[in-house]
Parts: sequence; structure tokens; C-alpha cells
Amino acid sequence: MSTAAGHAPEPRFGMLRYIALYKLVKVLILLLAAYGELRLHEASLSGRLLSWAAQRPYGLEHHLVTRGLVWFSGLSEPQIHALRFVTFAYAAIFAVEGIGLWMRLRWAEWLTTIITASLIPLEVWELLQRPNIGKVGVIIVNCLIVACLIWHVLSSRASERMRGEGTIKN
Repeated sequence: MSTAAGHAPEPRFGMLRYIALYKLVKVLILLLAAYGELRLHEASLSGRLLSWAAQRPYGLEHHLVTRGLVWFSGLSEPQIHALRFVTFAYAAIFAVEGIGLWMRLRWAEWLTTIITASLIPLEVWELLQRPNIGKVGVIIVNCLIVACLIWHVLSSRASERMRGEGTIKN
């Protein structure tokens, strides 16, 4: 299969698309969380959530919803603003990474590699403080993303170098 320019697509580009989609899904989740945070200021929504959780006294959702509402209601106004800022900042970073990877921009590959790798030690520290299977999964996925991006960047660089040497000899 060839592209409009007549060149076959790089086989490794599919991997970049999956990473880009992963980053863009994270953007969507963060934006939904920010929207939910804004809506939690409405007393009627908090009341409906508590009522819904009360109807499931033995379910996991009861514990999670109740715990989340108690935690959120204990935040001060500056803490809520800081949480909102961090949420939007992460969403912006993930959006830049995801769109850049989707568009096959070299700087986006490096940016995603550096940012994702720099967060792994913090994720490991968080895992050691409060271990759970979700955190283990995030660390594994992020390590795989970093490894794939490093492999992609280095192999793309080597193939560009070989193409450059081939054109010089011809």
C-alpha cells in the first residue's frame, strides 16, 4: 500500500499512533475530570451521588464515591484551584504529545520520551507509598512507551543516516 506521495508508510508509525491515542485518551479523561470537578460544586449533584452510593451500601462504588466526595469537600478553595490548574496543565501536555506524535513530528517523539521517562521515578515512589495494581499497570505502560519511543527514534535516525549515505554514494 502506498501513500499519496508514492512512498510506503513506515511500519513503526502504527506504534506511534497507538501512543498518540493513549495520550489523547488521557486528555479526554482529564477534561472529563475537570468538568466533573466543576459540577461537584453544585449541591444537587453531590446529593444525587451520595443518594446513588447509599443505594449500593455493599458495592465498591459506595466506598469510592463516598470517599471521593469526602476528600473533595475537604479541599480549600486554593487547593481546588491548584488541582484545576494541574489537571488542565497535564491535559495540555498530553494533547501536545498526542497531536505531535500523530503528526509524526520528531520533536514530539523526543518530548514524549523525556516527559514520560521523567515521571517514572515519581510513579515508582507513589507506588511504594500506596501500592495498588493500577499504579503498577501505569508504570509498565509508561516504561513500554519510553522503550518503544527510544527504539523508534534511534532506528529512524539510523535509517536516515543510511539513506543519506546511500544518496551520497549514488
